[in-house]
Amino acid sequence: MTSFTRAKEDRPTPNEVYNWKVYAFAVILALGTFAYGYDTAFIGTTITQPSFERDFGLIHMSKSEQNNVSSNVTSIYSAGGFFGALFVFFSLELLGRRSTVIISDAVFILGAILCTVAQNQIGLIYAGRLLSGLGVGGLAAVTPIYIAEISPPAIRGRLIGFIESSYQIGSVIGFWINYGIVHNISPTKSMSWRIPMAVQIIPTGLMAIFVPLLRESPTWLVKIGREEQAVEVFSFLRNLPNDHAYVAEDVAYIKGQIEHERALSTGGRANFAAYLRGARKEAFMRGIRNRFGLVFMMFTWQAWSGSSAINYYSPTIFTSIGLTNVTLWTGIYGVIKAVAAVIFFTFFLDRLGRKWPWILSCFACALCQYYLAAYIAVANPKIGVHQSSSTVAGGKAATAAIMIFGAIWTAGANGMPWIVSAEIFPSSLRSISGPWASMCVWLWTYVVTKALPYMFTSMAGYGVYIFFASCLICASIYAFFFLPETKGLRMDQMDEIFGFVSPGNDYAENVKTERLEIVEK
Repeated sequence: MTSFTRAKEDRPTPNEVYNWKVYAFAVILALGTFAYGYDTAFIGTTITQPSFERDFGLIHMSKSEQNNVSSNVTSIYSAGGFFGALFVFFSLELLGRRSTVIISDAVFILGAILCTVAQNQIGLIYAGRLLSGLGVGGLAAVTPIYIAEISPPAIRGRLIGFIESSYQIGSVIGFWINYGIVHNISPTKSMSWRIPMAVQIIPTGLMAIFVPLLRESPTWLVKIGREEQAVEVFSFLRNLPNDHAYVAEDVAYIKGQIEHERALSTGGRANFAAYLRGARKEAFMRGIRNRFGLVFMMFTWQAWSGSSAINYYSPTIFTSIGLTNVTLWTGIYGVIKAVAAVIFFTFFLDRLGRKWPWILSCFACALCQYYLAAYIAVANPKIGVHQSSSTVAGGKAATAAIMIFGAIWTAGANGMPWIVSAEIFPSSLRSISGPWASMCVWLWTYVVTKALPYMFTSMAGYGVYIFFASCLICASIYAFFFLPETKGLRMDQMDEIFGFVSPGNDYAENVKTERLEIVEK
């Protein structure tokens, strides 16, 4: 990639550092969120297939019992994601990033297999969904911090951004697979639900094949005292000799930061019990607690952005303006989101940064939702009801607003919380910060999913969009005052802007000294 697409380098950086290996590692790790995105698109349609209802006895149930089954299939997955993120803390700290990915991936695959082979046993579907949720929750917790720890600072945002791009691509593929099944396979055949269940094994299966080729995070290796291996990993990833000054600097920065944190929180002790006590102490320190708060708030704003409300009401708007193939247009909406995510996170994120893309994205999406609220309030579009020419014209503008919302939100603020949460925490707390971020996602996903139907009932449709648009305005204001720009910064520089250490801290100076010693040798 050209220098235009990078952030400003934190120091003179050899061109060899920007090599294919770090990109390959990031793509492999992003396959986990591909499976997550795929699930959001396929599961709703799949469990309503007549063959699924027949095979698992739903046709003999009352409507309320059927609703309970559908709710359980989706909510068990979300619950698994929440607790999967929580449980991986121990493996992240004790076994490392690579082993955690392998374990989470294996759990997900086992769950997907159970869902695919189940016959007349809804309990097996529940078990499979729980295991898949546990697996994807673990993957969502570990992959952002894993990528952040192997990335050169100038392209770190792009590499973590592969996670959002992969999620959106998975969602699009899930939709079009269902679209093809609905139009080409009889809904009475069990293959109509088994195929989409089985497809989720493909991305995680590819991950299982390639993850053993990955190297352990050098940050974790330094943390447990295996500095020589950390040097070898950095040498491999940076495509530089083991004794190169740039590699030595990378290790020295991590080592200095870890020593600094341990001196503050654990008195220099490195055992697990001391780590737990020190992490609890450090998490509430000035310059650290504000980072946990920032991540929580960013995921809160992300959840209350209104994207789920757009998905809920868009078929009504599409139909009201004469679009007969609503399913097709819903798929086009997904394609627009995926393309926008890939373009922005690959080519523009590390140049434009985090703060202003978030602010502008939230503000522009708020304008889109304010227009939707006005259109719904005035036109009150309904499926099957004739609309006047002016209402149809307004509906076309509303459709454009939906498409613009999808592009700007996905290409801007939607993926930003993952990137910020992965890059701002010190090494000692990433085994906690990764699960924290993932748990925030699953928590708010559950809350918003449960709340949305009641909101549409009690807020007259258009009021929902006024509410979400106002949340986006608040998100812009919040980011202006509380979201610092983090593009291209090393971790010691993160500590400075969040107030954890003073500018010109000791371990940064130690690295400069070590570099001079290396040059002299």
